[in-house]
Amino acid sequence: MIGRIRGILVEKTPGQALVECGGLGYEVDIPFTTFYHLPEPGQEVTLHTHFVVREDAQSLFGFASRLDRDLFRLLIKVNGVGPKMAAGILSGLDAQQFIRCVEGRDIASLIKLPGVGKKTAERLLIEMTDRIKQLEGQFIPATAGIDGGSTVSPQLAISAHNPADEAEAALIALGYKPQEAARAISKVAEEGMTSEALIRLALRNMIPA
Repeated sequence: MIGRIRGILVEKTPGQALVECGGLGYEVDIPFTTFYHLPEPGQEVTLHTHFVVREDAQSLFGFASRLDRDLFRLLIKVNGVGPKMAAGILSGLDAQQFIRCVEGRDIASLIKLPGVGKKTAERLLIEMTDRIKQLEGQFIPATAGIDGGSTVSPQLAISAHNPADEAEAALIALGYKPQEAARAISKVAEEGMTSEALIRLALRNMIPA
């Protein structure tokens, strides 16, 4: 099991980071909530990871905090929730927000997550109510685990020819329908905005805090 990776961030895109460690480049799948906290390429990064092995693929998932990683591990134990859906859930809600949804029985916010229908949301509330108790006592600062403890700048721009197109593509990759993604981006788009800012605002509007 690969539980943590520390190295130089080579590239970052919504949903994935390329981290060089010991001369090897690791492609790490990440939720958007982790992407928001990544440093600029060329800087050191530390991610808490979970290694998924299947017959047809091997995937390494990375998270900004151990709390997010541990919640991911609990989510994939829920019937009908695989690694991709779990990462999608943590793209719309970080661990603390998800825990508040479960504790508050907030099914409406869960249904707004990509790929989560009413039945899955109900199952999450039922099965996660007791499981999240395993996370009690974990206190993880918002940027912990990303850059060895230093504060990460909020100016996290993504280089792209068209930020709106990249933001739409990121939402589609997350599981939203093209029409939903285009509508969400158009509602928040303003001149000069980065794709990261567009994604963050679009998700905030689609999934109430």
